[in-house]
Amino acid sequence: MAPKPALSELSIKLAETGFYRGFSVDVTVASKIIISALVVWAIFWPVQAGETLGDWNTLILANFAAWYIWVVALFVSVCIGLALWPAAGRLNLGRPGEKPDFSNFSWFSMMFSAGIGVGMLTWAVAEPVTHFGNNPEVIQGLTTGGGADNVRMAFKWSFLHWGFGAWSCYAITGLSMAFFSYRRALPLTIRSSLTPIFGKALSGPLGHFIDIVAVVATILGVAQTLGFGVEQFIAGLTRIGIGGLVDADGAANSFGIIIALILIMGASTLSALSGVGKGIKWLSNINMFLSIILLGFFIIFGATFFGGSAMLFGLWDYLLAMPQMSFNVWRTDGVEGSEAFLLTQWQGWWPVFYWAWWIAFAPFVGLFLARISRGRTIREFVLGAMFVPSLMCFIWFAWAGGTAIDLELNGGANGLIFDSANADKIFAMTEFMLAPIGDWLAWGMALLIVVLLMTFLVTSADSAVLIVNTINAGGDEGPKARPHILFWGVALGLVVMGLLISGGTEAIKTAMVIGALPFSVVMVLMCFALVMAIYYDGRREAAGVQTTFASDDPMPAG
Repeated sequence: MAPKPALSELSIKLAETGFYRGFSVDVTVASKIIISALVVWAIFWPVQAGETLGDWNTLILANFAAWYIWVVALFVSVCIGLALWPAAGRLNLGRPGEKPDFSNFSWFSMMFSAGIGVGMLTWAVAEPVTHFGNNPEVIQGLTTGGGADNVRMAFKWSFLHWGFGAWSCYAITGLSMAFFSYRRALPLTIRSSLTPIFGKALSGPLGHFIDIVAVVATILGVAQTLGFGVEQFIAGLTRIGIGGLVDADGAANSFGIIIALILIMGASTLSALSGVGKGIKWLSNINMFLSIILLGFFIIFGATFFGGSAMLFGLWDYLLAMPQMSFNVWRTDGVEGSEAFLLTQWQGWWPVFYWAWWIAFAPFVGLFLARISRGRTIREFVLGAMFVPSLMCFIWFAWAGGTAIDLELNGGANGLIFDSANADKIFAMTEFMLAPIGDWLAWGMALLIVVLLMTFLVTSADSAVLIVNTINAGGDEGPKARPHILFWGVALGLVVMGLLISGGTEAIKTAMVIGALPFSVVMVLMCFALVMAIYYDGRREAAGVQTTFASDDPMPAG
């Protein structure tokens, strides 16, 4: 008996007239209400919002830490399995023989810029330095915090957080949407990825709920990235001589946050109005070029040998320990200050937080990856979207973070870098390196980093606005009404501002961890749905049943 044809029609009711013409009113209005309520709560009741978010965060970390750890391990396993599975790896994310729309350089540039660029500028220096001071090996007494024997551990844990786990979250989401949209002619939206499980039921309230969850997760995930980026942007503006943006203790003040967000969100909204093929592609190529210049500076003038050693040994340690680090969950004994308590606390601060961040970021980056990856094979997609960006992160962390650690251990920095705020560490390091040659060089490097950070922030924010509107429009990739682009640009800025003012980046972190939880369930279902679809498509091909469709194909019944 021949298998039934694949579902290639999913009706999503869109408004035909009025302000919401072309949009799903159910998804768009509900998403706007949720985000608007969060903004009002954070801005007008900041103390209550901060306390409540903190309580929720404690509850989630106590009960769902293992869930976050294990689902990301699942995503890595599924991505690698699909690349190695011959029947899956060769499948084109489009019609047979279809070619990619973008060159490899533009493809990598847009992936890297939208996917991880902003956070990398903050954490490529800050995270290895932090783990150099403390990590699970230090807590267990196996290495010495701040000692030479702890260098390799600093990079092993940094690579875990920014490596295959992060990019597998993006790859699973992007691969699922690209597969069902470009092979099945289904709408390019989150709900389409679950059609093998729920079928046409996704046309109704269930599908609306899934897309609403994706929109809220996207806004909170991008808000987390922008929160870190805004703090670093303000630190950079202060370094190049713009005053009045920070308090006496060096923390960004409300005025600085507002000015930074007006600059970033204004530029990103203008870029979003120009679309993915113009503004976003242009900005992505610029920040990839500037990234290469900055990275080249660290490799050539920084700790060249130290960074190379950190890269090789860190990668070796990471790959050897990856299975254990990916699945291990520490359990507290309830005794504050005990080894078990400290290990559990550390895991909540680092791996659990990062996995929640990448999951919340996944609908945004995943849908963006799907839009720019049509015509590539599944194997090419996994290699390009998971392994190449991970390698770029490893290189950045090895030479940027390695230079900071080497300057502190052997270069006479004497705590100048270590004692700086995380957002300011990269500026403190470059100034220490260049000031002896000339203050103007240090100022120029700070300016380059500020410009690079600005392009990363704008690329992330404008991509997010376009992605949210694509989901709200039932997967329609065409031009969106300007008022809706403007709304989400303003809303995203207000979410960041409200949460930063109510509780700093900790409030954003907590809101994001909460928002990521329901979408993590959606992503697990995506894994099963994608494997099911590929398996049954193999059976359909063997039986001569059509497996790929275009939007103008006659729709099969079933």
